[in-house]
Amino acid sequence: MRAMKAIEAFIEKQGGPEVIDWRDVALGDPGPGQVLVRQTAVGLNYIDIYHRDGTYPVTLPGGLGMEAAGEVVAVGSDVHGFRPGDRVATFGPERGAYASARIVQAPSLFKLPAAIDDETAAAALLKACTVEALVERCARVEAGWTVLVHAAAGGVGLILVQWLKAIGATVIGTVSTEAKEQAARAAGADHVIRYKTDDVAGHVREITDGQGVPVTFDGIGMATWATSLKATARRGLIVSYGNAGGPVTGVNLGILAQHGSQFVTRPTLFDYYHLPGERAAGVARVFEMIESGAVAVSIGQRYSLQDAARAHADLEAGRTTGSSLLIP
Repeated sequence: MRAMKAIEAFIEKQGGPEVIDWRDVALGDPGPGQVLVRQTAVGLNYIDIYHRDGTYPVTLPGGLGMEAAGEVVAVGSDVHGFRPGDRVATFGPERGAYASARIVQAPSLFKLPAAIDDETAAAALLKACTVEALVERCARVEAGWTVLVHAAAGGVGLILVQWLKAIGATVIGTVSTEAKEQAARAAGADHVIRYKTDDVAGHVREITDGQGVPVTFDGIGMATWATSLKATARRGLIVSYGNAGGPVTGVNLGILAQHGSQFVTRPTLFDYYHLPGERAAGVARVFEMIESGAVAVSIGQRYSLQDAARAHADLEAGRTTGSSLLIP
């Protein structure tokens, strides 16, 4: 085939949004085990910021972005199950999703069901797989439990709330603004606490008759670490899965004993989606939850692909609600 022209983001150093640059590329035929995809929607995730700002070390120069959806243009040799015209999506682990087209390793791709459009897939796949891993594989939440979800109106937070409600949990969510409170309640949160003005741990203890919650999902990090400790029950689990408020560092394990022999875990998605069978089962469960209506994906913002720097700044500043998309 003739070379396909594309535009892609890259960074030569880690830093603020201003380090994101763009280049034109010509994509030739995909090699063995590879698929050429024309992308229609790209997902924005906080992990993209960690790759950009240095929270997570990455190989430089390199691309950004892990989540996208689009259409297969061509397949290389030894590729089975995909053909031109198929609608597909990926959530990594390869970076480089901030592009109008790209060559992807076939095992990283999943065919999209007819009922799930490209934008929904790009807005949800990485986040929803994260939620599936956190709720069903990591914390193993059961019906009847009361759980705490920090940042309940964020991209992961809104999916977490809906997923937890679908399996029968009671959800306490924390948010920063009235608009985000409304979003969390619309997603099904039973109780919503404004963390900027309210005593979160105190309210959680009141709601749970002084016991605290058996599980806290904390995607904020250091800024909410003390609150999570105080809000979580004796022998409860803190699932610390993000660093939006800074990474949790310098922790004396004795603090877990002081708060009731608590447990803490710092999971990453690809430790739970490590094997092909784990990935396939998780994605199938996500598609089931979306197709059944148990999880509705909220796209709060759309940016043009080359406005990625502004999108990063908005996400870091807390100016976004739900999922954000970059549109090539």
